[in-house]
Amino acid sequence: MPLTNHTPEDRVQDIFDHIAPQYDQMNSVISLGTHHWWRQRVMQAMTLHAGDFALDVCCGTGDWTIALAQAVGPAGHVVGFDFSGVMLQHATTKVRQAQLDDRITLRQGDAMQLPYPDNYFNVVTIGFGLRNVPDATQVLREMARVVKPGGQVVCLETSQPTNPLVHAGWQVYFGHVVPLMGRLAHHYQAYNYLQSSTHHFVSAKELSRLFTAAGLTQVHYDLFNLGAAAVHWGRKPY
Repeated sequence: MPLTNHTPEDRVQDIFDHIAPQYDQMNSVISLGTHHWWRQRVMQAMTLHAGDFALDVCCGTGDWTIALAQAVGPAGHVVGFDFSGVMLQHATTKVRQAQLDDRITLRQGDAMQLPYPDNYFNVVTIGFGLRNVPDATQVLREMARVVKPGGQVVCLETSQPTNPLVHAGWQVYFGHVVPLMGRLAHHYQAYNYLQSSTHHFVSAKELSRLFTAAGLTQVHYDLFNLGAAAVHWGRKPY
């Protein structure tokens, strides 16, 4: 499969290391403040049980990791996994503030080669990270490998509206407004990368094909904000 992100991986890591202190604010800007609602909707629809063992790939500053830990309860455990040590430092602060140190482990590493055995987790998630890896298909294959048979793989990601009028407005916002905000915030290169990676990432329909290519079944997706974001679902067959 061809690369889904042509920006060199070390360059992407430098960007996220640099913007880590402002990452949450940038997410709110890019999603117009709706990304929290998207995640809440996904959590409500996920198959999670008390005592589950979950992996949150590309966990960033840890918001979804913390939500997962709250859902699996004291008997469960969640691993937050990210390639940026600086992002994980901010996640560590949040985990401590949430008093969830006992059920969350944060680990730095490469999503293209997850350091876990086959059939290890009940649930594996990735939020706003798949467009930043070099090869989304490879990462999905790794997520499918480490989840248990019958387990769920969930991806929440920005997407591209299919309605022509909505898509035109989406292009103006991401192509011009977001980079301008980045310039005003003195993070032009980071904001420009984020809008570019969103613009060039695969469509929701194509991403569902990548889920299937990774060996997942029961693949489907739901759109948010008229297609500006999408959640994809898949299960590992028994």
